[in-house]
Amino acid sequence: MAARKTNSFLFNRILSNFPKDMTMAFAYGSGVFKQIGNKDKNNMIDFVFVVDKPKHWHRMNLQRNPDHYSALRHLGAERIVKIQETGAGVYYNTLVRCEDKLIKYGVVSQSTLSHDLVHWDTLYLSGRLHKPVHIIKRSSSDRLYNAIRRNLQSALYASLLQLPESFTEEELFNKIAGLSYGGDFRMIFGEDKNKVGNIVQANLDGFRTYYQDMLDTTEHIYWIPLTRTIEQDRSPACMYSHLNCLPRNLQLHIARLAGSATHDVGEVLTRIAREKQCTDFVARAARNIVQRSSITQSVKGILTAGLAKTTKYSLQKLRKMWRGGLLPR
Repeated sequence: MAARKTNSFLFNRILSNFPKDMTMAFAYGSGVFKQIGNKDKNNMIDFVFVVDKPKHWHRMNLQRNPDHYSALRHLGAERIVKIQETGAGVYYNTLVRCEDKLIKYGVVSQSTLSHDLVHWDTLYLSGRLHKPVHIIKRSSSDRLYNAIRRNLQSALYASLLQLPESFTEEELFNKIAGLSYGGDFRMIFGEDKNKVGNIVQANLDGFRTYYQDMLDTTEHIYWIPLTRTIEQDRSPACMYSHLNCLPRNLQLHIARLAGSATHDVGEVLTRIAREKQCTDFVARAARNIVQRSSITQSVKGILTAGLAKTTKYSLQKLRKMWRGGLLPR
């Protein structure tokens, strides 16, 4: 509890260095939450700032913190927003020194974030919000709150479709946390292959807090808190019910993978709910969404960070891999 209060105080100090026009702000990643095998106490802290008027916000931030931006700052706020809207719709400034801490912060419009949370256009920020985050500034927007809630429900349904009749809480949380990592090309090079498990094991209580009310109320599943196990009905009718609750973009990707020759997605979902391939279709569809957004966002990151910071950031990743035993010594 004391550590959480210390973090809250630090994060609010950091937030005071930026324009105040934010709808919501949260911190996430290894600089905020423990991860098994990660003992570096000086990890960069990752933030996301949700804003209503990105052009106005960047204009104010360019005046206040011009050194946070790469050479793209010379293009002005309007061009920066156009760059922000490509890919996953978030603009990152990285390796920024603030309040004696190294931070990275992404700026996203509320409308872009809300749409991704509901439809899983990119599974980029929506995927990050499947896992525990530290909310610094809470949104008063019902639309955004409902979108965040729906995103968690979607993650639960997508994971249930990939699990057997009986499984543990930890197995469920591993599936949920893995949704936004499957298909991410950075997992091939640059990340610990056990990253998902390391995140979940160190934050089981946080995941349980996020999902326990849904485990209590979701149809076709039976949660046993005492043994921390879950049972579910995997009949075609229940599988169809879960498929029907998935985000629209994920449903469309599933239909394409199923070789649909019709525009009636509901008809396709009804069919594959009876097939053993249903689990594979869901997993592959999520990977396809993540793969595209991870590549476009990483390419964009080279521009927004600049060559010098990109090189420095890559070297830090390599050092982290070396310390973790992921590279030959």
